Amino acid sequence: MAKDVTLADIAAKVGVSNVAVSKALSGKPGVSDELRVRIRQVADRMGYTTSVSGKSASIETGNIGVIIPEHYYGYSISFYGQLYEKVVKALYDNKYFGILELLTREDELEGNIPKVLRDGKVDGLIFMGQMDENYIRKMVIRSELPVFFLDTYRLSITLDTVISDGYYGTYLLTDRLIRCGHKKIGFVGNIDATDSIADRFWGYRKALRENHIEFESKWEISDRSQYGKTGDKILYGRSDLEAYVCNCDYTAQIIIQDLEEMGYDVPEDVSVVGFDDFLPVGRGMDADRITSYSVNMERMAVTCVKSLIKKIKHQKYIEGIQIVTGEIVWKKTVKERS
Repeated sequence: MAKDVTLADIAAKVGVSNVAVSKALSGKPGVSDELRVRIRQVADRMGYTTSVSGKSASIETGNIGVIIPEHYYGYSISFYGQLYEKVVKALYDNKYFGILELLTREDELEGNIPKVLRDGKVDGLIFMGQMDENYIRKMVIRSELPVFFLDTYRLSITLDTVISDGYYGTYLLTDRLIRCGHKKIGFVGNIDATDSIADRFWGYRKALRENHIEFESKWEISDRSQYGKTGDKILYGRSDLEAYVCNCDYTAQIIIQDLEEMGYDVPEDVSVVGFDDFLPVGRGMDADRITSYSVNMERMAVTCVKSLIKKIKHQKYIEGIQIVTGEIVWKKTVKERS
């Protein structure tokens, strides 16, 4: 069976962008008449059809596909479940509907196009969470529809995305711990697992450096595999650390449990901070206990949705990375040292 011809194929043949090809074939302004004719001629010779469903590319469905790796999504009890609900609300407020598709690990590794895109059911796509670099690259290059990412990015790939301020947020948390008298501060998170964890690690390192505290390699503690699976236990022995900066509140909760099992009191003996200001519902977790950096999920969702809609309508929008700031939320896991 012959491979379907895509906008990217035509763009490569003509030597223009996917957007230029889309405008030319849909009759939208933004390309010259001469270029429009040339693109249509090349498309005809290559056997291009407008979509799998046979609908014209200029007809809008009113739907947006939201793609989330299935191992991140836990319905409303997970961070991405909550973020998805806020995306759906933002879409509804802008007269669009969200269609959720969970991305399997197999489809991610094989680079398979989302079904909602193949079936022509959506006007654009939002990808949420960390994904394989090759998959992200393929979605950016090969998608015939406007694409936005949420809570993920890759410096090696030019993409439109909205992220939280992990770097500066963790810098602020670490700096505040130092001002509370802590000097021996560990970072808990696998920086090879996601770019967001890496950002938080370097924010932590910046605060140490600015306060003339020499980082020790043993202070970097992994909490998960490179594929993102967090262990039920992280600390396996006592240490002389005075505080822990955790890449998320879920990890902070596990660290607190490990410390208390070893006889430490949090925060009397050791201080702990997290990130996100979010814990899954249930599992015996105390969401009101952990000092954290609160991520503004609602503003992230609204920013992403409004930017994508502008992109769909060929209106000016902020390209590249948009960073949404949050704030430190003080709770019960930090104590000043005398």
